[in-house]
Amino acid sequence: MYTAETVRGITAAQRRFFRTGKTLPVDFRIRQLKRLRAAVRAHSRELTAALQADLGRTAAEAYLCDVGVVIAEIGEMLSGLRRWAKPETHFSGLQCFPSICTKVYKMPYGVTLIISPFNFPVLLTLGVLAAALSAGNTAVIKASSKSPHCTAVMQKMLAEIYPEKYVTLIGGGHDVADLCLAERFDKIFYTDSPRVGVHVMEQAAKHLTPVALELGGETGNWCIVRRDADLRDAARKIAFIKLCNSGQICININQVAVAEEIAEPFLAALQAEFRRQIGDAPLQNPEYPHLISQQAYQKCADEAEQYRGRILFGGRGDPETLKFEPTVIYPVGIGEPIVQHELFSPLLPVVPFRDGEVGRLLKTVAAREHGLALYLFTRDRKWAEQVMQSQQYGGGCVNEVCLHLTVKGVPFGGTGHSGMGAYHGEWGFREFTHPSTVLYGSTHGNLSLREHPYTGRGFWKLPLLRLLEK
Repeated sequence: MYTAETVRGITAAQRRFFRTGKTLPVDFRIRQLKRLRAAVRAHSRELTAALQADLGRTAAEAYLCDVGVVIAEIGEMLSGLRRWAKPETHFSGLQCFPSICTKVYKMPYGVTLIISPFNFPVLLTLGVLAAALSAGNTAVIKASSKSPHCTAVMQKMLAEIYPEKYVTLIGGGHDVADLCLAERFDKIFYTDSPRVGVHVMEQAAKHLTPVALELGGETGNWCIVRRDADLRDAARKIAFIKLCNSGQICININQVAVAEEIAEPFLAALQAEFRRQIGDAPLQNPEYPHLISQQAYQKCADEAEQYRGRILFGGRGDPETLKFEPTVIYPVGIGEPIVQHELFSPLLPVVPFRDGEVGRLLKTVAAREHGLALYLFTRDRKWAEQVMQSQQYGGGCVNEVCLHLTVKGVPFGGTGHSGMGAYHGEWGFREFTHPSTVLYGSTHGNLSLREHPYTGRGFWKLPLLRLLEK
């Protein structure tokens, strides 16, 4: 049972340890990342079993979306960390002469707090931890109470390889999270909903603690299918992402906007793909994951019931197993409630639009809160590039779904209601470091350019300054 005193003691111990400077050497960080990777590999079966128990995920999906991704993420950090951590050297400029050398040091923030969610509990806990450790921080992790089996395995695993004064994982509900937020941390990384993200920022503001937020987006992620799209390819990929983790993915498609000219064949292809990938009885298919809780199941079932008359596919659930079928709802108006909030479920509303009026659709999307992802299916590469460079969203794909999350060397993060900050690989290292600029001054040959007087015998200083600033 965690109390305010317990959490305060953990935080204080980590602060003392950080101030010893032991986490600063790159060699130390590399050793800790290697220990983490080895532990994930050694406990991979336990982690997989925990994902099955908490979310109904198969071993293949557990490895594809959680365990394997963490191993790959740590590998990228190990291969690049020495390069990323190396101080930058800059020419100070003639206005600083003779002090011409400036360094930028990549300094860790210190004691960090990581609050992770239930939907990808391994990836979104250990992947973020790896970024924090690569930057030389210590970490207190508040893992989700909704995925208790994963929390228990990770808690045991981390306790085996790290002392509590360096890394510790604690469980519990929102009350424990609030105990953590009441303490002064040097950096907070939170992943989950915009509503709770606001609360995290409010608490962090009391200590002026910098925050990174990875959120799903208040009005969800859009997918647009144009009339020139490869319909079978689009249907195949959209069906995959809605089946994955039963739709409980922050970068999942919340709603599909389909050109009405091709709506009928697209919907036929989409239903065919669901059947091909999960079968005619998904509720009995052991590969199909379930919703995280009775509350999540009931929310999904209630919303499906509101649109019962427009369900083209699916629409049934089993409250005992918490499984709910992938459910296609059509037609749905762009102003209806179901496309005004994040679903986080296997419901898929389909919004028809006239292909020639796609610009109007994009204006409506842009007027709403920024999504974490945007997906386009079209053969018009020029139009797609124009849209992707003009809309506001976290990241996305053209003629693909979700795979931008797996690309090495690129950032992942949101904007506005879908978050702030970015991580993965070097971007995660940057998120957990502060760039400290230090100019090394010369004690010889100093010019009086910056010193009084600026007039009279110093008349020449302003013209010279103007010349140097060009």
